[in-house]
Amino acid sequence: MRKVIYPGTFDPITNGHTDLIERAGRMFDEIVVAVAYNPNKKPLLDLEERCELVRLATAHLPNVTVTGFSNLLADFVRQQGATVILRGLRAVSDFEFEFQLADMNRRLAPEVESVFLTPANHLSYISSTLIREIASLGGEISEFVDPAVEAAMKKKFNQS
Repeated sequence: MRKVIYPGTFDPITNGHTDLIERAGRMFDEIVVAVAYNPNKKPLLDLEERCELVRLATAHLPNVTVTGFSNLLADFVRQQGATVILRGLRAVSDFEFEFQLADMNRRLAPEVESVFLTPANHLSYISSTLIREIASLGGEISEFVDPAVEAAMKKKFNQS
């Protein structure tokens, strides 16, 4: 069984993230979406909210599980019995950071491979940061996120 870990903050999950998860589902038997507890990033949504939104956005995918994690990614991957880390690349600007992470993960867990996917072209400009900013200013985000995420963001920013 081929198991892949897709780690991220997912603050919140976007249609770009979901696109990668759906496509990974055709390549791997099991996808574990690993929602990172990272207080250094100061997320808008707490860990359980982010996990629940990922569960809702991926509920149509039978081979996806969602879990939070707070330890070293290399250790988490081993604990899960996985051999692959999935990362997304939206633009060239993502490459240097992702390359550095992949190289470090290779040093920490040489048995684990990193695989990179790019989202569909019409989703490549979407980021959680942009979604939070648009939502905070009352903008329309329904085109970019699952309806559950849209509702959660409206509630977070006290909008109807």
